[in-house]
Amino acid sequence: MLANVRHLLFGSPLSTAEEAHERLTKVKALAVFSGDALSSVVYAPEEILLMLVVAGSAALGLSLPIAVAIVVLLVIVATSYYQTIHGYPSGGGAYIVAYDNLGVWPGLIAAAALLTDYVLTAAVSVTSGVAAVTSVFPGLLPYRVTLSLLAIAFITWANLRGVRESGTLFAIPTYSFVFIFLILIVVGLVRLVTGTFSPVPAQTIPVVGQGTKALTLFLILRAFAAGCTALTGVEAISNGIPAFQKPEAKNAGKTLIAMAALLAVMFLGITFLARSLSVVPVEDETVVSQIGRQVFGHGLLYLVLQVITMLFLMLAAQTAFADFPRLSAILARDRYLPRQLTNLGDRLVFANGIIALALLASGLIIIFGGRTHRLIPLFAVGAFLTFTLSQAGMVRHWHNEGGRGWPWKAAVNGLGAVTTGIALLIIAVSKFIQGAWIIILLVPAFVWVFRTFEEHYATVAEQLSLDGLSPEKWEDLTSRKRYKVVVPVSGIHRGTLAALRFARSLSKDVTAVVVDVEPQVTARVREKWPAWGHDVPLVVLESPYRSTIGPLLAYLDEVDRREPERGLAVVVLPEFVTAKWWQDLLHNQTARFIKGVLIYRRGQTGKDRLIIDVPYHLQR
Repeated sequence: MLANVRHLLFGSPLSTAEEAHERLTKVKALAVFSGDALSSVVYAPEEILLMLVVAGSAALGLSLPIAVAIVVLLVIVATSYYQTIHGYPSGGGAYIVAYDNLGVWPGLIAAAALLTDYVLTAAVSVTSGVAAVTSVFPGLLPYRVTLSLLAIAFITWANLRGVRESGTLFAIPTYSFVFIFLILIVVGLVRLVTGTFSPVPAQTIPVVGQGTKALTLFLILRAFAAGCTALTGVEAISNGIPAFQKPEAKNAGKTLIAMAALLAVMFLGITFLARSLSVVPVEDETVVSQIGRQVFGHGLLYLVLQVITMLFLMLAAQTAFADFPRLSAILARDRYLPRQLTNLGDRLVFANGIIALALLASGLIIIFGGRTHRLIPLFAVGAFLTFTLSQAGMVRHWHNEGGRGWPWKAAVNGLGAVTTGIALLIIAVSKFIQGAWIIILLVPAFVWVFRTFEEHYATVAEQLSLDGLSPEKWEDLTSRKRYKVVVPVSGIHRGTLAALRFARSLSKDVTAVVVDVEPQVTARVREKWPAWGHDVPLVVLESPYRSTIGPLLAYLDEVDRREPERGLAVVVLPEFVTAKWWQDLLHNQTARFIKGVLIYRRGQTGKDRLIIDVPYHLQR
């Protein structure tokens, strides 16, 4: 039944051979990988204005020059990543590039920054979408956290259905968003040229903090840093190259160019309209909503703009859901994250990574109350750190590889490394007090976790290695010995008899043990034991505090001390298995509890114990 429900929700399982058919066309890939970048045109211009408005209306005129500077940076970064795509066509992005060319530590720093940025991407995208909804329906403002969590759940479900299905699902809102925004920009420019705008009464736009600070270079740099959130997500395509149809690198490069071009046009267009229409940020309405209200009025087009913006922003988290599981799987393959993240689910997606991202993003949304402005200061630090490390790594890559035109290629990536490095310093300094310090602390913490996992896996591999162990010595270790077998019992039933029969097949030295937690039950066991226990002695352990585990462990330790030469002690656990899953909840699961304790506890002599579970399956 559970399997049928799973297939209904997520689709039928796909075979490994079908993986090639699940890859994305350029059209679908643009929808899957560009959501983070394109969605930033909604909140990045608003963040610039939020920084400038505190210096008064006159300072808002700098929003357009700042936007132009950010677009120039975008061109540099996109060009650099275009070369990264062709330099590393197998994907992996900043982590692989930095790891291969700069060393282990830079690679892990890039990975930590990327994973952090993906979690923030999911949270910021969804909360921005909810902000678009509450701009139209202010009554929903108290429920923004709930709406955000529902959106995360929907995106998780869509991704668990598979890459191709999620690409199809997200293509419609993505291209609808691009289309309606281009219409907004074109109609706005036409109305500006023709002078058909009606002035908006000043009292309908309550300016927050206008004119409370002087316009300084630091304030301008803070506005630049805030607007740099428009560049987050540019690296997503280079991380997801294996998801493209063949030729992967060529298709990924074309998709990157299309994404960068759309991002530049839309970002500049919205910033220009905001400046021309004297739009300023307010608490209960987004900048895009204000522009749409002035360009389209309060009619159908305005409503369509808000609905499509809402849907796209919520689904823009898809970029993170496409790349976070893939990068996590690569790190897990290299033993820096749990191995479970490498597992492909029924639908050929890294299901464990998808679920992990959903939980982390949901936690952020709850902690920060679903407020985009609280999350934005944490944004972009990780992205620009990975930009810098990736481009520096590519300079080293072209130098080592050589070949025709390598100095020019290295120069392009070098320019990218320098410009993004400068931008990183500006962002880190200007946003430090606002919350960037959290990311600056988180990245080293993640790197420490990566190294801890790697050390654990290395230790496990060393201890399980056959090095230094000869086949002859192994034969000696596995020679037949007369084991001491202990069978804990809680009553006399068919499951107990099956376990006793198995224990007697292992050794002639078998002892049954009952812990006297319930005297009446113990009395019944003693009464029936002569008839059903055959030649197996029964030991009753006193338990004044009604504990099963304590007396049993003490008895096993006593056996070890008494006969240390006997080798491994074997514990055979009788356990009945119910026919239906819900029936399992009606029983106390003592056998499983004992097994869970024993499996992590060595014997008194330092030797391992064998724990053997003997299930007895019930029919109904």
